[in-house]
Amino acid sequence: MSIVRMDHAGIVVEDLDAAIGFFVELGMELEGRATVEGEWVDQLIALEDARADMAMLKTPDGHSRVELSTFERPVATNAQPSPPVNVPGIPRLAFVVDNVDDTFERLRPHGAELVGEIAEYETYYRYGYARGPAGVIIGLVQELS
Repeated sequence: MSIVRMDHAGIVVEDLDAAIGFFVELGMELEGRATVEGEWVDQLIALEDARADMAMLKTPDGHSRVELSTFERPVATNAQPSPPVNVPGIPRLAFVVDNVDDTFERLRPHGAELVGEIAEYETYYRYGYARGPAGVIIGLVQELS
């Protein structure tokens, strides 16, 4: 087996502070912020003269992390509108929460938009998708049993 563990999911956003606010309101903890640039960054992402501001957040249990980044340079040239959930490759993260309705209402002032409706799957889950920073879809899952 080659995978040891999943380290993190990364999301490029336009407004780093707003995205941090969204994920902190969701219940994640800010681990730190940094600016990265230089040859190693250019090699890693295959862009020249890249400079990005980044933030790393972790879930309360410490097992999952989200990396948020915004690029000072090069400037992105291909911003896409928010695609529907069935488009291949769309970023989608899911989090177990205490209460889906309450969590969504707390995220709404941070720009969250409900994708469809909050629905229940039998007696197991109450589940809703919220579109968050940079169009990423956040699944909010409430365990019912």
